[in-house]
Amino acid sequence: MKLNQVGQGMKLIRNECVAAIFLLSILELTQSSEPKIALVNLGKNLNLELVLIPSGKFTMGSPEDEKGRSNNETLHEVTLSKSFYLGKYEVTQEQWEALMGNNPSSNKGAKLPVTDVTWNDCQEFIKKLNANTKGGYRLPTEAEWEYAARAGTKTAFSFGEIIAPKYANYSDSKIGKPSAVGSYKPNAFGLYDMHGNVFEWCQDWRAVYPVVAVTDPVGPNNGMIRVVRGGSFSFDARDSRSADRDLRATPDEQGDHIGFRLAK
Repeated sequence: MKLNQVGQGMKLIRNECVAAIFLLSILELTQSSEPKIALVNLGKNLNLELVLIPSGKFTMGSPEDEKGRSNNETLHEVTLSKSFYLGKYEVTQEQWEALMGNNPSSNKGAKLPVTDVTWNDCQEFIKKLNANTKGGYRLPTEAEWEYAARAGTKTAFSFGEIIAPKYANYSDSKIGKPSAVGSYKPNAFGLYDMHGNVFEWCQDWRAVYPVVAVTDPVGPNNGMIRVVRGGSFSFDARDSRSADRDLRATPDEQGDHIGFRLAK
């Protein structure tokens, strides 16, 4: 074999190796940038999609100079020691009806979030879902909800300090009713409609925030008011902030502005 042929062969092998490494890098980047999804089959070609949220630490609440801030948003450090799943979207009317056989929502639409459900109604949905699956489904804790909504951000909203109708369905959007889930861009965790559309029930009883660092908070053992988060189509911008927790709702309260998403 001639020397120049050997050189050409070595060059070809080297180029193929570089190409293979480059392709592997692309695959790894693609895989790592995509959220891991868990699917829950409800029958009738319907699935609930949940996104894996990594464990981590964050500052819960809001700084004193945040526009629209309330005094109940005391800043404190929170550690979530375990990863968890959270619904990619709010539970829709067709998903609710597939499991429960009814649709309580005032504004009808298969892809709209189910509304007019109480906290207690959500527990019945979860109880039935767990009975028909491997179980473990629940509402998110308030800390899990805010951690997931922020998706690593410290600003008032996951997309920055201000909100606009192009980002979410809230009062200034002038839509006047819930939008189909997934109508707006997701946050960095791949979650949709964490700001606006409809408020979302959390598992916790409402309580005053601690001033010290906490790990895996779940709220008090009893109370009168349950936590709802996220804002809605009929509420102002301030109510859609990641830290907002002003709306007070008893477990049997319902309305066209309240829905939920699942956690596990």
